Amino acid sequence: MTSRERIKLALSHKEADRIPLDFGSVTVTGMHYSCVGALREYYGLEKHPITIAEPYQMLGLIEEDLKVAMGIDAEGVFSRTNMFGIPQTDFCEWKQDNGDIVLAPRGMNITEDAKGHHYVHPEGDTTVAPSAKMPKGGFYFDAISRQEPFDDIEELNPDDNLEEFGIVSDTVLDEFAEDIAKAEKTGRAVTVSFGGTALGDVALVPGLNLKHPKGVRDVAEWYMATATAPEFVQYIFDKQTDIALVNIEKLYQKVGNSIDTIFICGTDFGTQISTFCSKETFRNLYMPYYQKVNNWIHEHTTWKTFKHSCGAVEPFIPLFIESGFDILNPVQCSAAGMDPRLLKEKYGRDIVFWGGGIDTQKLLPFGTPEEVREQVMERCEIFGRDGGFVFNSIHNIQAGTPVENIVAMLDSLHSYRK
Repeated sequence: MTSRERIKLALSHKEADRIPLDFGSVTVTGMHYSCVGALREYYGLEKHPITIAEPYQMLGLIEEDLKVAMGIDAEGVFSRTNMFGIPQTDFCEWKQDNGDIVLAPRGMNITEDAKGHHYVHPEGDTTVAPSAKMPKGGFYFDAISRQEPFDDIEELNPDDNLEEFGIVSDTVLDEFAEDIAKAEKTGRAVTVSFGGTALGDVALVPGLNLKHPKGVRDVAEWYMATATAPEFVQYIFDKQTDIALVNIEKLYQKVGNSIDTIFICGTDFGTQISTFCSKETFRNLYMPYYQKVNNWIHEHTTWKTFKHSCGAVEPFIPLFIESGFDILNPVQCSAAGMDPRLLKEKYGRDIVFWGGGIDTQKLLPFGTPEEVREQVMERCEIFGRDGGFVFNSIHNIQAGTPVENIVAMLDSLHSYRK
């Protein structure tokens, strides 16, 4: 059985020869570059500086030899330009504060201040204010708010929050088609992050790739706007969704059903203990647009749609299903109400759990290999029943996670047999 067949069975809620595995097919299923390097060393693979696949979170590129060693079943396809608007090309060495040497795009033009903090600028243009900061000794970047002051949101033009959205160019479509064709040749399931369909994702709201972002660009201001100015937000979502549907159709005309899963949205709706908003707000403000996107995809393609949301979102899972999402990630079982047995029993026939395999906040970084093995085997037993499960950790594996625990996770998964 090929990796692609294995994941397709999982997406059809059927059991395969083993539980399929994903690491790195989207930017919420990866691992910090240091963990990638540690795994390469553990498996005896060629030692070299790790390429930064996604610089905002400092995720490491999992190369083909490591994918084989890990037994990965999904192949990711991304834009060739990163979140800062910088091409992921022409990599050069960048020394980290801990002495590690990584490979980052030369165009990032990382700057430092007198205290040793690191900054990245939109499109790598150091003549404009930086859009993200990595504190000295830090492990990843944080967005910098560049919100222009305003007294009343009614003063703002909502079109300013649409600056980063537009009709995709033929050049970009050709790049995606080329990369999707390469991904198919791996024999893995093809997972595409096309962009443009994330509604209000606060990782994107600050406009990290924009030199002079206008509109509502502060995260706190954005959250307040969803409550105090829903018409303003709906206008943005209306226009964004219209653009997204045009782009999705163009992508489909270019690549057809070569795609297995498509990442739609990384907007989080949960905290550790509750949801961010009411179900009524989700239904009125977000669901109509998700349904438009998902309905078009399901009516015209065989693609499966991927929804990411951290936190205590059990009350929203029926709404995610009603919105048309096929896949839920990261399945944060440590959050309130997210008991894995409950989730599988109530929703396992209607949505695929892509994640939930191991807790990355406490157990994987701070537990013992035996504790890791126990949780992995338990989650496989619960989520793996009747398919509908792709194994991944609960969000990206973070810096400082012991390699012996990561290996224990992988070995336990591959040794699991019902």
